[in-house]
Amino acid sequence: MADDIESTLKEGRVFPPPESFAQAAHVKSLGEYRGLYEASLRDPEGFWAQQAETLRWSRKWDRVLEWNPPFAKWFSGGTLNISENCLDRHVSTWRKNKAAIIWEGEPGETRTLTYQELLREVGRFANVLKALGVHKGDRVGIYMPMIPETAMAMLACARIGATHTVVFGGFSSEAVRDRMNDAEAKVIITADGGYRRGQIVPLKVNVDGALKGAKTVQHVVVVRRTGAPVPFQAGRDHWWHELMAAASPVCPAEPLDAEHPLFILYTSGTTGKPKGVVHTTGGYLLQATLTTKYVFDIKDEDTYFCTADIGWVTGHSYVVYGPLANGATTFMYEGAPNHPEPDRLWDIVEKHRVSILYTAPTAIRAFVRWGDQWPRKHDLTSLRLLGTVGEPINPEAWMWYRRVIGGGRGRRRRARS
Repeated sequence: MADDIESTLKEGRVFPPPESFAQAAHVKSLGEYRGLYEASLRDPEGFWAQQAETLRWSRKWDRVLEWNPPFAKWFSGGTLNISENCLDRHVSTWRKNKAAIIWEGEPGETRTLTYQELLREVGRFANVLKALGVHKGDRVGIYMPMIPETAMAMLACARIGATHTVVFGGFSSEAVRDRMNDAEAKVIITADGGYRRGQIVPLKVNVDGALKGAKTVQHVVVVRRTGAPVPFQAGRDHWWHELMAAASPVCPAEPLDAEHPLFILYTSGTTGKPKGVVHTTGGYLLQATLTTKYVFDIKDEDTYFCTADIGWVTGHSYVVYGPLANGATTFMYEGAPNHPEPDRLWDIVEKHRVSILYTAPTAIRAFVRWGDQWPRKHDLTSLRLLGTVGEPINPEAWMWYRRVIGGGRGRRRRARS
């Protein structure tokens, strides 16, 4: 039986990219890729030191790698800031007026933030956090819908050296409480609600439930997203827009040790008790930056759409940090892929001329079930590269993805965080 199941995942066909695609790619051939890989094996520290030169450092590292199994420290002695690498270094170039984030809400409204605008908003919120008593090394919880403010909150935490922990917006009050207690979060950022399949997810109400058992949270910052009435506790709860109106947009990025904790991401595990995995700054940023560049062949002219929620590590790496570190345009969508109809994603691709689409095999299998008629209603010719993430993709789903969504043109790439 095991052999039979394994055989369904075997696929021997190979689809080389068009010559024009290969010639314009960051990695132009399998031979070039193998050369990079072999160089990384011959001299790992030299290879990664060379790659790290692409980032902006406030102090260069003393040592590339300290490896004392099972513990590794990357770029010891070096200091940098991820928010600066994602924003400031682009704002000092022509990219300052380039779209950093394009967003569409489930009800249909859209927003575009340039790199310059995003830097100002991140600076404001960084100053908001400081005014609430958040310092370098403090932890901040984020429990929000897929809106631009979620990315702003992450980047603002990174800017001042506060470690963020993002909780998926579909999780319960109990899940929020457990994660805030474990991280000893000082502040939690949420919204009055978010949209999912036409319904409002009561995020602020869930936070209120979580805080009945949370021991360390002193302040709650609430984004007005839906306009739904929510209870407020004087002195603890604050509207995002009111705090932002009083904050300066200028907040210098804090130079942080390469091993400074950037975020804690919790897994649920089989025991039910969340397990926090700490990701640090320098090595993580380099990994997210390079995999985004090489795996997705991302270019300045691309509109890149990763469908993952920011609550997962794929969302951290491939919605926020990786694309922005590369100066790319990242697209964010708030809601369900089948609301109000099963062609919502294909409508987004057509409307925003998405050129790189990165989604999960589970989603692709759902698209297959919903039928070819939905993507065929839309012009998908802007797509030049298709990606999948997460669990292994079965050949049937991949062939459908390539044929129907890519029109036989899509090049499959796969990345892991």
